[in-house]
Amino acid sequence: MSLNQFHYDILGPDNPNKIVFVHGLMAFSANWRKIASRLQDRYQCLIYDQRGHGRSFKPEHGYTPEIFAEDLYNITNELGWSDFNLVGHSMGGRNALVFAHLYPEKIKSLVIEDIGPDKDGRAVDYYKNMLDRIPTPFASKDAVRDFFANKFLKNFTPKEPPQVLSTFLQANLEEKQNGLIDWRFSKQAVYEIVEEGHQKDRWLELSSLKKPTLLIRGETSHILSAETFEKMLTVNPIIEGVTISGTGHWIHFEKYLEFIAELKSFYGRH
Repeated sequence: MSLNQFHYDILGPDNPNKIVFVHGLMAFSANWRKIASRLQDRYQCLIYDQRGHGRSFKPEHGYTPEIFAEDLYNITNELGWSDFNLVGHSMGGRNALVFAHLYPEKIKSLVIEDIGPDKDGRAVDYYKNMLDRIPTPFASKDAVRDFFANKFLKNFTPKEPPQVLSTFLQANLEEKQNGLIDWRFSKQAVYEIVEEGHQKDRWLELSSLKKPTLLIRGETSHILSAETFEKMLTVNPIIEGVTISGTGHWIHFEKYLEFIAELKSFYGRH
């Protein structure tokens, strides 16, 4: 896989201390910019669109966590990054966990934001139900605003805080060359990612981690339960855990200052 198939940005001057940020499902690299820009004075930071997302290539198939991990391996090799700190949110956290398991020599530390290792054969149903109710493409930005303000929640009951989900989804719509407003990601890719990502659990990968690892959970997360969070800390004593109060699944968006503070504290200890 070639680097030119991926959209990416490097923030900060050349520095032996590096961080790679891996976004979650239906997200894209810019979701990390607020975090990376506040760390680039001490770390050189890489943010990128994973395959199927943003401005990176979108193949019809090929969306297992192992393939995402291989992408990251190839990207960082082409950039000449021999080792780095790795941060992943949600689906990106699962991919980062698999990367750390497959390529332990490449990472200095791992941060997993609000994702657990369990499988869930029906997880894709939620995303199909949600995306199939959003009538993309939209004719205009006004049509987007009207739909999310007046119609979205009449037909769909989200697990997430409605305003946070609405903001997230609208940020992932963009104007295409034909003037219509459509997703930055591939819907087919999203469905395959969820199906493939939940085919098997990842407790083995978690228990085998040997590099410093931080697990961050949002207090009201609908993705990572308090019970699973505590179990993750038990299966591998190398894992440190912190719960951020007053936030759900999108910790680095809702509580970005607290998130940055936890990263700095973790890196300061390791």
